[in-house]
Amino acid sequence: MPIANRSRGAKCFNHGRGGIMPDILHRVGVRSSAAKVFEALTTLDGLSHWWIVGITGDTSVGGTIHFKPEGGGFDMKVLESKPGELVKWRCAGGPHEWIGTELTFRLQEKPDQTMVLFTHAGWREPVEFMHHCSTKWATFLLSLKSWLERAEGRPHPYDVKIHPGD
Repeated sequence: MPIANRSRGAKCFNHGRGGIMPDILHRVGVRSSAAKVFEALTTLDGLSHWWIVGITGDTSVGGTIHFKPEGGGFDMKVLESKPGELVKWRCAGGPHEWIGTELTFRLQEKPDQTMVLFTHAGWREPVEFMHHCSTKWATFLLSLKSWLERAEGRPHPYDVKIHPGD
């Protein structure tokens, strides 16, 4: 059952892991098939067009994807991949706030669009960095939408900057 944490801008859920943890949640409609959205989420080329340029790794279940711009970034272990339905990763490397968190992209195909229901779950607490990440996820999901609808994604380092030094 969700518990609103309005003072910090997060939603909290009991994930069955012994307590309440805040999550980042976003929903974006994309005028594209679920198959094309899935491809953009599960191929190195697709991910490089909307999230981070120049990624490497293995996008199959059990593999690890390396998102390493300018030497920083993240390593994501692929947990689930169901064509046209679901993509799920666990952060295995990156900022300490992200380690162990899970990122889920649920796809719902509708007659004229595919809904992308995004969750970044398992944050230990709603720290300031979580606010930053929530905003950045919104910009990257809109980049995914732009890539699939107009072939104009804005992956890092060409993404929308939300503050100086971003």
